[in-house]
Amino acid sequence: MKKVFITGGSKGIGRATALHLASLGHRVAICGSKDLEALKRTADEGRLLPVFGDVADYEQAAKMFNEVLEHFGGLDVLINNAAVSHVGFFADMKPAEWQRVVDVNLGGVINCSHLAVNHMLGNNSGSIINISSIWGNTGAACEAVYSATKGGVSAFTRALAKELGVAGIKVNAIACGVVDTDMNSFLNPAEKAELINQIPLRRFAEPIEIAKVVEFLMNSEYITGQIITVDGGMI
Repeated sequence: MKKVFITGGSKGIGRATALHLASLGHRVAICGSKDLEALKRTADEGRLLPVFGDVADYEQAAKMFNEVLEHFGGLDVLINNAAVSHVGFFADMKPAEWQRVVDVNLGGVINCSHLAVNHMLGNNSGSIINISSIWGNTGAACEAVYSATKGGVSAFTRALAKELGVAGIKVNAIACGVVDTDMNSFLNPAEKAELINQIPLRRFAEPIEIAKVVEFLMNSEYITGQIITVDGGMI
């Protein structure tokens, strides 16, 4: 049984991962910063620990970590899943809009990893799993800043893995393709069909399929510094 903290755990990939890991007997905490009711519903469904805060704010992230550590008595796995997107032409974005994407998607990963690492170093063990995106590898039109943040997450993953391997801490990422979540609900039927035609397996991934890759990485003892691509053959 492991003690797990999942950011952005009330919906989508985070929710599926939290419920899946809890069903396997792990102790799981989830956080959210917007929809408190969704956070509580997910926590109640899986008997999870809900903590409320914004990963983009270091002080709020530290408060959440302290709550998790106090409740669980430790932390074995951090899953950096919290993310926001902005779809539209880069030329039309406002500074506040791209700053929020950067602060959550990259800053949140750095904030939470820093807090987790300072705990894990004392145990000479631990696992950090970052939820990235194939757009961090290839870039996506109308998601330039989102793509940049996910590319940053992948680079951060590889670098941190080299730094922490000697301390027994593993750092990996999952570069997701198109997953059937609320984040992609803006797509109309024609846009969804066009995307599906680009995927050899001819469908979007289900959140539980990402959750099972998280489970695999959690249990691996000799995989670190890897970006595992789960995209149905899209790239």
